[in-house]
Amino acid sequence: MKRQMVMTDANEATAWVAYRLNEIIAIYPITPSSPMGEYADAWSAQGIPNIWGTVPDVTEMQAEGGAAGAVHGALQAGGLTTTFTASQGLLLMIPNMYKIAGELTPTVFNVSARSVAAQALSIFGDHTDVTATRATGFALLASGSVQQAQDMTLIAQAATLQSRVPFLHFFDGFRNSHEISKIERLNEEDLAALIDDETIAQHRSRALSPDHPVLRGTAQNPDVFFQGRETVNPFYDKTPEIVQDVMDQFAEQVGRSYHLFDYVGAPDAEKVIVLMASGIETAEETVKNLAAKGEKVGVISVRLYRPFSVEHLMEALPATVKVIAALDRTKEPGASGEPLFLDIVNAVDEGMELGIASFDKKPKIIGGRYGLSSKEFTPAMVKGIFDEMDKEKPKKHFTVGIYDDVTHTNLDWDPSFEILGKDVVQAMFYGLGADGTVSANKNSIKIIGEETDNFAQGYFQYDSKKSGAVTVSHLRFGPDPIRAPYLISEGEADFLACHQFSFLEKFDMLKYARPGGIFLLNSIYEPEEVWDHLPAKVQEALINKHLQFYAIDAYKVAEKTNMGQRINTIMQTCFFAISGILPKDQAIEEIKKSIKKTYGKRGEAVVKQNYAAVDSALEHMAKVEVPDKVTSDIPMLPPVPEKAPEYVQEVLGKIIDRRGDDVKVSEMPADGTFPTGTTQWEKRNVALEIPVWEPDLCIQCGKCAFVCPHATIRTKVYEETHLENAPEAFKHTNAKFREFRDGWAFTVQIAPEDCTGCGMCVEACPAKDRENPSRKAINMAPQPPIREQEAINWDFFTSLPYPDRKSFTPHTVKNSQLLEPLFEFSGACAGCGETPYIKLATQLFGDRMVIANATGCSSIYGGNLPTTPYTFNAEGRGPAWSNSLFEDNAEFGLGMRLTIDKFVEFANELLTKLADEVGKDLADAILNASQKTEEELEAQRDRVKQLKEKLEELDTPIARNLLSIADYLVRKSVWIIGGDGWAYDIGYGGLDHVLASGRDINVLVLDTEVYSNTGGQSSKATPRAAVAKFAANGKDLPKKDLGMMAMSYGYVYVARVAMGASDRQTLQAFREAEAYEGPSLIIAYTHCIAHGINMKLGLTQQDLAVKSGVWPLYRYNPELAAMGENPLKVDSKDPSVPVEEYAYNETRYRMLLQSNEERAEMLMQKAKHDASSRWTLYQQMADMHYTKPGGEGEE
Repeated sequence: MKRQMVMTDANEATAWVAYRLNEIIAIYPITPSSPMGEYADAWSAQGIPNIWGTVPDVTEMQAEGGAAGAVHGALQAGGLTTTFTASQGLLLMIPNMYKIAGELTPTVFNVSARSVAAQALSIFGDHTDVTATRATGFALLASGSVQQAQDMTLIAQAATLQSRVPFLHFFDGFRNSHEISKIERLNEEDLAALIDDETIAQHRSRALSPDHPVLRGTAQNPDVFFQGRETVNPFYDKTPEIVQDVMDQFAEQVGRSYHLFDYVGAPDAEKVIVLMASGIETAEETVKNLAAKGEKVGVISVRLYRPFSVEHLMEALPATVKVIAALDRTKEPGASGEPLFLDIVNAVDEGMELGIASFDKKPKIIGGRYGLSSKEFTPAMVKGIFDEMDKEKPKKHFTVGIYDDVTHTNLDWDPSFEILGKDVVQAMFYGLGADGTVSANKNSIKIIGEETDNFAQGYFQYDSKKSGAVTVSHLRFGPDPIRAPYLISEGEADFLACHQFSFLEKFDMLKYARPGGIFLLNSIYEPEEVWDHLPAKVQEALINKHLQFYAIDAYKVAEKTNMGQRINTIMQTCFFAISGILPKDQAIEEIKKSIKKTYGKRGEAVVKQNYAAVDSALEHMAKVEVPDKVTSDIPMLPPVPEKAPEYVQEVLGKIIDRRGDDVKVSEMPADGTFPTGTTQWEKRNVALEIPVWEPDLCIQCGKCAFVCPHATIRTKVYEETHLENAPEAFKHTNAKFREFRDGWAFTVQIAPEDCTGCGMCVEACPAKDRENPSRKAINMAPQPPIREQEAINWDFFTSLPYPDRKSFTPHTVKNSQLLEPLFEFSGACAGCGETPYIKLATQLFGDRMVIANATGCSSIYGGNLPTTPYTFNAEGRGPAWSNSLFEDNAEFGLGMRLTIDKFVEFANELLTKLADEVGKDLADAILNASQKTEEELEAQRDRVKQLKEKLEELDTPIARNLLSIADYLVRKSVWIIGGDGWAYDIGYGGLDHVLASGRDINVLVLDTEVYSNTGGQSSKATPRAAVAKFAANGKDLPKKDLGMMAMSYGYVYVARVAMGASDRQTLQAFREAEAYEGPSLIIAYTHCIAHGINMKLGLTQQDLAVKSGVWPLYRYNPELAAMGENPLKVDSKDPSVPVEEYAYNETRYRMLLQSNEERAEMLMQKAKHDASSRWTLYQQMADMHYTKPGGEGEE
C-alpha cells in the first residue's frame, strides 16, 4: 500500500503509531504531551481499531502516578499498554518505572521531553525529565524530528517486545511535539511487519492469571536482593543489538535507515559534536554546509541513549577525530559534567582501553549545555561550538545561547550565520493569544503541505500564558524537506503579518522582514489613512526594505460576519491571496475545507460565519502605496514607562520587549525570587474597546468593579478637596454611601492600557437610561481615541488615597469595592471567570495573605514572567505568593500554616519571657489581642511596631530572636488556591488530609470543570454530558461533589459560590470562610474559554447554572451547628429554568448534538436527573432540624 504524505506534529505522529500497537492506554494531561492522550481518546471514541482489530481502552487517571500504576497493572495482566507524559509527570512515574523494568515488562512510555521546575516552572522542552530516569532500567530512545518520532515509536514497540526491556521513547517538547511538518506516514502493514506476534504471545504468557498462578513483587532481604538485581544483565547486554536489528528491519520495510549512533559529516572530520533529539537536525544541516566548504567537521546523533553501547559509538566516530563536543540539553548542578558528556568521556576511555576505538590518540572532550526550556539552538550556535573546538584550549565546560557574566561559561557566536537556501519561503505572523492566528496558520501550513508539492513546516511561538499573550507563527515551505528546528531570524521573513495593530508601536517586528518582502497589516484604519498612523520606525523599515504593504480592517469584516473578534480566517485568506502559493479559487476552497473540519462539531452556524468571513476578506483588503519618505512622528512606545523601578526597566522590560534572550545571567535572581506589583508597568494595550463611565446614570453599586477580571475598573470615594488638581476630563459625582456622603466624591475609573475589553462590566451593570435602555452607566467605546486622556485620568485616580479601612465595613458589594485590589492586570484571558474571585480575596485580606498556588491557569497568570499581578499597598504589605507543584498544593499551603502557627507560638513564648523588659502592659496587650476587625488588626500592628522598636534597643539573643518573628504576632491569612484538576483529581488526597487537619487554612477552588491550562481535558469536576478532551464522546458519569465530601467532616466551612448569580452571597462566603478559625473550602463556579462561550456573557452562564439547579449555592458553617442551628444554608432558589437552557449555550455540551445526537440527548436526560436529585438532597439537608449539642432533636 502506498504511504501517505501528511502534515502532522510529533505528538500526533507518535500517538498514531502507539494507539495502533496497544490495547490499554492510561493517560493524564500535562503540557506538552497532552495531545497524544487527546488523540488516543478521540480515536477510541470514534471506534477506530488497532492493528489487531480491537478498539484500545483509553482511561484517564487522577495523576501521572496513577497512570503509571494503571500501566503497571495492565502490563502484569498481560495487556499491551502505553502512556504519554512529560516533566513532573514523568518524575511521578519513576517509582513504577523501577518496578516495570525490574520485572522485565515490555512497554513504551512516549515522552515529549520538558523542563522540570526548579527555580521556576517551564512548560518548554529540554531533557531534564528524561535524564532523571536513567537509573530506572528503561531503555531511552531519542527522536530528532516529527518523522523520526513516528518511526521510533514503532521501533521502540518492536524492540521492547523482543528484549523485554521497557522503553522510554522521547522527543523534544514543543520544538518537535508542536512543530507541524510534512512526513511519510507509516501504514498499518508497516506496523504489522515489524511486530512479531510470537513476542506478544510470550508477553501474555507471563501475565498474572489464576489459571497458572505465580507470585510477583516480593519483598527481599539483604541476603539475596543484590543477586536479584544482577539477573537482568543479559537482557540489557542484548538490547543494543536487538534495537539495531529492528532498525535494520525497519529500513528494509520502509526505506529509512537508522543506527544507534548516526554519523553525518566529513569522512576525515577532526571536530565532532555529539547530541540527541531535535538539535540533531540543526547540527547536521550546519555540518553539511561547513563540510561542503572544506571544513573537517561531523556530528553524531545518539538514538539509543540507554543501554549505552560503547561498541556502537566507537564504530560511528571517525578515526581522524581530535576534538569531541558532547552537548546536553539539561543541567545537573554540582556534577562533574552533564550526563551525555560523562557518558562520552567514559566511552572513549573504555573504547581505547578495550582496543575498539578507531583512533590512536585520545581526542579532547568538552561538554556544553544548550537549549534549556526550548531556548533557541541555531546553526550559528553550532558554528560557534566548532569555532571553540579550534582553540588550543577550548572551554572544558561551556554554555551556548546565553550570556553568562557570572561564571563565564558561554561561547561567542555570530547570529548572522544562515544556512537555509533561498528556495525556502519563510513567513511570520504576529497574533494575540485566542484571536485564532495560531489555529489559522496550522490550517494554512497543512494546506500548503498537503495540497502542493511543497514540503512545509510550522512552529508556533507563545508563552505559557497562551490566551492574551503575543503569539508568533513561523511557517516555512519549499521544494525539499525542511530540517530547521529553530525560529525565523532577523532579515529572513519573506512574508510578515501583524494581526494586532497595537503591536506596531510596541515591537520592532519589521526587523525580521527580508528586503523586498511582503507586509500584511490588520489595520483599524482605512487603507488611505493607515500610513499616517504608523510609527516612524515602521515607515522607515517599509521604505528602506522596499516592502510590499497590504492592509485590511479584519475586525470590521469579523463584525459584519458575526465572528466577534476572531479574525483568523480573514487574515488566512489574505495570506493565500497575496502569496500566490495556490490559485485563489483553490486556496479558498481548501480554506473552507479546513474550516469545516475544524469547526464542524461546533455547528453549521459557526461554519457559515467562517465561510462568510472568507468570502468577504479579499474585497476589504487593499495594497498600500509606500511613499518615498518618512512622514510620521509617532514614536515606538518604551517597553515600560520611564518611572518604572530600575529592575523593571533593565530586566523585565527586556522580556516585555521580546528581548528576553538578551538578559544576562547576573540579571536573573539566583533563587527565583521576584518583586511583586510589576504588571502595572506592562501596559499591554490589547483592547480595541474599553468601558466608559456615565456618572449621571451610575447608582454606585460597585458591580462593575466586583466582576472585572483584571482589576482595570475601580471605584473610589475621596474628599472633594482632592479634586483641586484633577485633569479636565476626570469624571466624578457626589458619593452616595452611608459612611461617605457630605463632602465626599465618587469616581469609577478605567485603566485604559490594561483593560482587555471583555465587556463583563457592561453586562453586570444594572443601571440603564430609561429613554435609551441600550445606554448603561458603563458602555464600551473605541480605545485609541481616548487612551491618552484616560491614562492621565487613571494616573490621577491612583494618586487619590483609598478610604481608611477602619472607617467602613466591606459587608456589601459596593463597600467591598472601595478596598484596594492587590491582584491586578494579570495575563488571564479576557473575561476570565477565575480572577475576580482572587481579586476579591486580595481586597478583603490581601495585606496579610500568604498564598500557596497549585500549578494551572491561576499559577500562570499569577506568576508567569515577565510581570506579576500580585501587588502591595501604600504600606508595602500585600500577598506573598508561591507555587510548588500541581499535586502537592494543599500540603504546601499546610506547611505554610504550620510554620506561621509555630512562629506565633514561639513569639508568644519569647514575649512572655521579655514582658518585664518591653513593658508588661504592652506584652499583655499583644498576647491577649483580638484580631477580628480592621480596627483590631491595625491596633495590633501598632503594638507590634512599638515592640520591634523596643527589641532593637535591647540587642540580646532572645530579643533578636523575637525581632525576627515579631510580625507574625499580627494575624496571617493562609490561602490555598487552585483549579478543579488539582482539587478534584491529582491533589485530592492531599486536600482531603489538609481539610481533615482542622488547621486554620482557607481553600479556594476555581472550578472550570476542565483542566483549563493544559487545554480543556476532563476532570472529575466535569459534569455529565459535557464534551472535553479525554471525554470526546461526552462524559457519562456525574460530577464529583467535593463540597458534600468536605461537609462530612462536620468541622470544615464549605461554600459554593457563583458571583454571576449572587455577588452578595459570594462576598458573604469569603468573609465567613476567612473568619472561621478552622479549615474552609470555597468552590467557585468559573466560566472559561474552554466552555465554548462568548466570554462577555460568562456571568449570564453562571446565573443560568444556578437557576437550572446545576450549581446550587450554599454555605455550610460549623459554628451554626455549635449553636443548635442547621449549619447548611441553601442560598439559591428552586430551579426555574431547564438544564438545556443553560447547557446548550456552551459548545462543550452543544457539540455532542452535532456528532451524536442520540447520545447527547441520553446524557442530557441523565444530567437533568443529576441536577434535580442533587438539589433535592441539599434542600432536604438544609430543612433538617438541629438542636444544640447535648440537647434533644433530630440530626
